[in-house]
Amino acid sequence: MPSPKLFAPGPIDVSKETFAAMSQTMIGHRGKDFEELYASTQPGLQEIFGTARPVFLSTSSAWGVMEGALRNLAKKKVLSLCCGAFSDKWLDVAKKCGFEADSVQVEWGQEIDPEAVRAKLAEGGFDTVTLIHSETSTGVLNDLAGISKVVKSFPDTMLIVDTVSSLSTVPVDMDANQIDVMLAGVQKALALPPGLAVFAVSEAGMERAKGNPNRGYYFDFVEFAKNAAVNNTPSTPSISIIFGLQYILGEIAKEGFAARQERHAKTNAMIHAWGARHGFEHFAPEGRRSTALTCFKTPESFDLSGFIKNLKTRHNFLINGGYGKIKGTTFRISNMGNETEATMQELIDAMDDVLG
Repeated sequence: MPSPKLFAPGPIDVSKETFAAMSQTMIGHRGKDFEELYASTQPGLQEIFGTARPVFLSTSSAWGVMEGALRNLAKKKVLSLCCGAFSDKWLDVAKKCGFEADSVQVEWGQEIDPEAVRAKLAEGGFDTVTLIHSETSTGVLNDLAGISKVVKSFPDTMLIVDTVSSLSTVPVDMDANQIDVMLAGVQKALALPPGLAVFAVSEAGMERAKGNPNRGYYFDFVEFAKNAAVNNTPSTPSISIIFGLQYILGEIAKEGFAARQERHAKTNAMIHAWGARHGFEHFAPEGRRSTALTCFKTPESFDLSGFIKNLKTRHNFLINGGYGKIKGTTFRISNMGNETEATMQELIDAMDDVLG
């Protein structure tokens, strides 16, 4: 049997057309061919980022840039906004990088309150804030605009935002929201294989980085900027994935960015309707739910492992049974990337069949 189609929240299903684009003849990364490839990605990336800044390509997971952003921008004290597995981990990373770090911590499944951020920042001493826009572990979509407005009311405070499972599904508007570092991995909503991260840095963020002597090399933002000026990367890039990125950005341009967001809203609503029909309760609160994936609570009498197993063996579809401390008590269904109303209906029909 072929590998199951992934409806888990990342990596997600990669199309045959994307793999075909990735299989182009290899090129050198220090020549005109690669420079043209790199340059071709910029307009599309800038559109989905909502920025006029260059968007850098990093051969790494998003976590590489998440740690790198701290090493480039943080000076002494970091505030991590924690509402799930990945935002909690960012707090741990800040501590392991040697920074003094504190948090605004809410229960998993709840969103970050901008006023709680204001109250914490008012205690003083913080120079950098980390936020995960769409917390993939819980399905919560945080109030990016509200939180950004609060953070930027505190002078010289940098805002670093992870948009790993929100980029291209909803507007993120980096420039309008005054985000200093915005980053994502490509294996979620951009529907590419893992191994590439994309990120952009504000002018203020770049100036902060220039004054930081301990930013390292591999994720040195100054090196990224120098190389981006000539359409290149500081170190050997994942060329095949960048060919795939070029293809995906072309598909987004054909569909239209607004239409892409509308499609994600529709496919997300289909899963919400399916869950309501079967009595599954959302883990994330109404009004603050990701449009890229849905996280449901697992009823006590529900055989989640059997449901996932039967969906895979009978229909060759794979969903996810929760993450971290809520593994088994929640399950997650992705609708991001290339999924359409037709493909989501196939999944819904299969899940209905398994439920009997």
